[in-house]
Amino acid sequence: MTTSHPAASHPAGTGATGTTTGMLADAWHSLSGDPQLLPLVHVTGENADLLPSTTACTSAMVAAVAAGTLAVSALGAARTGRPAGSVVVDAEHVAVAARSERYALLEGTTPPETLFAPLSRFWRTRDGWLRLHTNYPWHRDRALHVLGCADDLDAVAAAVAERSGEELEEALAAAGALGFAVRTREQWAEHPQGRAVAALPLATSRAASGPSRSPAPAGDGAAPLHGIRVLDLTRVIAGPVATRTLAAWGADVLRVDSPHLPEIAAQALDTLPGKRSTLLDLAMTADRARFEELLGLADVVVHGYRPGALDRYGLSSAELAERHRHLSVVQLSAWGPDGPWAGRRGFDSLVQCPTGIAAAEGHDGRPGTLPAQVLDHATGYLSAAAAALSLTGVVRGEPARHTRLSLAQTAHWLQQAGPVDRRPEQTMDPTPYLTSVAGPSGRVRVVAPPGAVGDVRPGWRSTTEIGRDDARFSGR
Repeated sequence: MTTSHPAASHPAGTGATGTTTGMLADAWHSLSGDPQLLPLVHVTGENADLLPSTTACTSAMVAAVAAGTLAVSALGAARTGRPAGSVVVDAEHVAVAARSERYALLEGTTPPETLFAPLSRFWRTRDGWLRLHTNYPWHRDRALHVLGCADDLDAVAAAVAERSGEELEEALAAAGALGFAVRTREQWAEHPQGRAVAALPLATSRAASGPSRSPAPAGDGAAPLHGIRVLDLTRVIAGPVATRTLAAWGADVLRVDSPHLPEIAAQALDTLPGKRSTLLDLAMTADRARFEELLGLADVVVHGYRPGALDRYGLSSAELAERHRHLSVVQLSAWGPDGPWAGRRGFDSLVQCPTGIAAAEGHDGRPGTLPAQVLDHATGYLSAAAAALSLTGVVRGEPARHTRLSLAQTAHWLQQAGPVDRRPEQTMDPTPYLTSVAGPSGRVRVVAPPGAVGDVRPGWRSTTEIGRDDARFSGR
């Protein structure tokens, strides 16, 4: 499935940019990984031109995938009692995987021209620029209500131009809509939320207070995560990439969505391989009871709703830790657990705006974007690493861990690697990295999961559709 470039093979990060080693070491330390395992990682084909940017996007993605794969190697070793296997990461494969949503396609259909809604773009404000996110219809409707205009490009442009970016940013947030002003990195460093994010490591974690429950041994020849049950409470990209990765290494993943929040079809197509998917209304007594049973059966919960969004259902991190002390919990958010924006909604394209990334990526006075949704994808692989490392500790008799990551913390990690020169993009043929899986409506083309442990590669046999499956794990 992957191509190999033996001449370009090197221990992680010893290539020309010198950034992958540092980024991987930082991530691995933040995730509490064993530093003695780092020399097991080898990267092939690394080239900054794969994801050209003013930031170290290629190195960040390679480091995140390497961390996730190395964590799987550590878990496999803990479950089998054998030494951890060497990890090989093909950087070109990683660069294609960083854009996986662009390649997912139900065979026999035509791919959409764009994955963004018409209003999801940069708009000129009275004093600068602001980006809206209206991919979900309820976010679009709320934004139009704040702007007081029709769903029309000219009308929105006129309405946004009348207001300052910061004032509009606050009004949108108060209405549950999504839009953030473009700031420079220096302005973000002075912003209260920017200071809160800068004070945090890439990931924060704590040990659960109760006894752990070790999963059953993997067995000879089994995938490293075989028999691990993962409850997937995530949407969009970062969280689903994390659980998709766990599924690729053998985990039994059940995604749970609300029947009141439909998912965007293209995103589901990309991130559902290897999983089951069900709908539960947690406001309904029977569904809430079934969900509690699933929590008792699960080994891992990956939770991607904004902080506080599910607290009314007893799903805060503290309450989960009290009722289900055996669970390894990974929680993702847009802006991190601290600061005035901790409870705000956000997506990759939006987090790029106030953090200074959009300004740095722009030209001719207009803001720009990263060459891929790197904040989402990198956070996803780092989250998979957090889950696997917590399970590694559990197998060894340690308490489960609760880990928090955010797109803003990943953005800070990316920027701390230092600026790089943006060069012309290297042409890549994604074909060698594409695979197809069986789905309910036909075969689905997706990007195969990157990374390998020894001669073992991750993969999926099938995919599903949102809400198609019963509310149970495949083995129960």
